[in-house]
Amino acid sequence: MINRILFWLNNSRLFSLPMTIMSWLVVFLFASKNDGNCINGLVALVGISFAHLATNLFDDYLDYKRLSASCGFDGAPLSKCSYIRNGDAKLSELLFVICIYLFIAVICGGYLTFACGAVVPLLAIIGGVIVISYPLFSSCGLSEAAVGIAFGPLLFEGVYYVMCREFSLFVLILSLAVVVFTIVLLYVHTLLDYDGDMAAEKKTLCCRIGNKSLSLKFLGCLLSAGYVLVLSLVYLSKNYYFLLNFLTVPYAIQLYGAIYSYNYDKFSLPETTFMNFPMEKTDTPAFHQRLFLARNLMIYFSFFTAQAIVLSD
Repeated sequence: MINRILFWLNNSRLFSLPMTIMSWLVVFLFASKNDGNCINGLVALVGISFAHLATNLFDDYLDYKRLSASCGFDGAPLSKCSYIRNGDAKLSELLFVICIYLFIAVICGGYLTFACGAVVPLLAIIGGVIVISYPLFSSCGLSEAAVGIAFGPLLFEGVYYVMCREFSLFVLILSLAVVVFTIVLLYVHTLLDYDGDMAAEKKTLCCRIGNKSLSLKFLGCLLSAGYVLVLSLVYLSKNYYFLLNFLTVPYAIQLYGAIYSYNYDKFSLPETTFMNFPMEKTDTPAFHQRLFLARNLMIYFSFFTAQAIVLSD
């Protein structure tokens, strides 16, 4: 039983969960500074985390159905839905696990609705619509926008509301600064998965751009926008500790270079140092090490943002 739980957590892309946890931590600390209810914040974390994992598996389900119906996985990378393709799990089991995750998220939402009122289910409905409509967003090349809304303003304002019973303009700006690096993580994933997504006829933003070189340049624009938003935070709050985020610039440059090399050699491993860890071992290290670089950049950026909040007066 334990092995099966670990199997599903791994295939739920548990490695991406720090994206949710670190985003949550930033707004949790900010709300705590404003006398927010910490219990509500912790319950929100559990609900958001399981909703995130359910979305990851639901994306696998849709990818498998689409690839099965179209190209039979020709041209799709080995990492794409591998645990279903090799027979380790059935589609019915996949749907069952998705339902379990969603049930836990609903229980957390029910508690917060009882504690904080009708605004909570309204926010949950918006999140649910984004999840259900995610294939539509993807088909229009707007998956990054959907994730940006869900993990940015919706997550930040939602957590802040259940803790402080109000919304905040500064929290909105804070969410935009942090979520840029969450979008970078998603965008890097789609850029690495470019060939498989093209084979599956998915219309991610990278596929819409239609050129790996131009897609890489857009990654540079996203990274630059994140650091511009840091300056906005400093200006609005007069909290100069937010400038600590610029310590991640060398890491961002390294990530850009790693994606550049992957575009020309899918089997090359990026150069890493102790600053790049954690990096879990996988069967596709060239792919996942770059994905982990993007994940860790998001974690470090969120960490320094959290430190700025803690150190503020």
